[in-house]
Amino acid sequence: MSNIRAIRGMSDILPDETPTWQYVEAVVRELVASYGYAEIRLPIVEQTDLFKRSIGEVTDIVEKEMYTFNDRNDDSLTLRPEGTAGCVRAAIQNGLLTTPRRLWYAGPMFRYERPQKGRQRQFHQVGVEAFGVSTPDMDAEMILLSARLWQQLGVADGVQLQLNSIGSLSARAAYRQALVEYLQQRREELDEDSQRRLDSNPLRILDSKNPQTQALLDEAPVLSAYLDQESRDDFARVRELLDAAGVAYVENPRLVRGLDYYNKTVFEWVTDRLGAQGTVCAGGRYDGLVEQLGGKSVPAIGFAMGIERLVLLLQASAQEPKPEPTADLYIVSAGEGAQREALAVCEQLRDAFPGLRIVQHTGGGSFKSQFKKADKSGARLALVWGDDEVASGTVTLKALRDESGKQAGQQTVALEQLQQTLRALLADWDIARGSS
Repeated sequence: MSNIRAIRGMSDILPDETPTWQYVEAVVRELVASYGYAEIRLPIVEQTDLFKRSIGEVTDIVEKEMYTFNDRNDDSLTLRPEGTAGCVRAAIQNGLLTTPRRLWYAGPMFRYERPQKGRQRQFHQVGVEAFGVSTPDMDAEMILLSARLWQQLGVADGVQLQLNSIGSLSARAAYRQALVEYLQQRREELDEDSQRRLDSNPLRILDSKNPQTQALLDEAPVLSAYLDQESRDDFARVRELLDAAGVAYVENPRLVRGLDYYNKTVFEWVTDRLGAQGTVCAGGRYDGLVEQLGGKSVPAIGFAMGIERLVLLLQASAQEPKPEPTADLYIVSAGEGAQREALAVCEQLRDAFPGLRIVQHTGGGSFKSQFKKADKSGARLALVWGDDEVASGTVTLKALRDESGKQAGQQTVALEQLQQTLRALLADWDIARGSS
């Protein structure tokens, strides 16, 4: 019988990888909280109609990429392919839109795509959404927040901000018609995907990576020529605020975003350090989505970023956090009496030093084999119990490495002095999580 394996495109995140994920998540969590955003936790499964109504039925996501199934009540459900629609649904359903509201969330999303580096079928996103403010200062806040994230992660020199305004729905409709008329005359020169999109979602052709299609677009109508005055004014104000804050950007007239609900300001942070998958954060305004999903008219803006790509960007930029040891203290014992006493004292230490990483050796074995495992754990100190320690009411503290990583000495202390001795050692080592 063959072994059961993970589903293609749905990868395990292994213990040597999770510290980087935890680091990214912790930086994001502290940053969004400092801007006044509150966390919301959303279901992974939603009604399929939610995504058809928000993303758009003729988008690639809805047509080809969603994991959709009927449950036992024959209701059509979908694993969420993105987070904004669910966040809007939750905000409407739970009455969160009575005042301006700042929300953020994180978790897995699902799209049936060809798996490749930085793009999986189960991927993880952080989403940041703000409701109730229509003015450009909120657009600027969103962008400034994301810019600060790159600074805190140490990758600011590896990303570039691209900006555009896609205007109002009516302005975009006029531009869509002009673009279709231009491309219809050159249909046979378009790549296969662009030919299909010409009938369903022509603005997505602007994102084509096909060089021949991009060459055709050089002479195509530009969206900026069709913008309404309000969108022009708002976009100018966003740029003015970013200039004042010292945030560099590039105006990209072909940046349209792939979801139907966007309007006015859209933006992406891109990098050349991840190969073809260069976008690490993307977002924009979606002022009509709340009303489209059954709520009252509420302006909104947000962005999302894939954690997988943030992790890859840290690795490519040599900014991964230094791995922490699995243990600060490693407990070594030989003999039933020694093991019994070690277990009891170990629990007392966990009470006295919350957060200290204390690993208890289990499974027996010689002192030599236990010390090998203690050294491999990365612990600074081993606490050793044998027959002599049990008889004398003491414990031996053996330093496994000094600051240079070399072997160091040991001392034997009475059990009643153990916590005091450890506290002094931890202060010398500056292990903050071990202090109490």
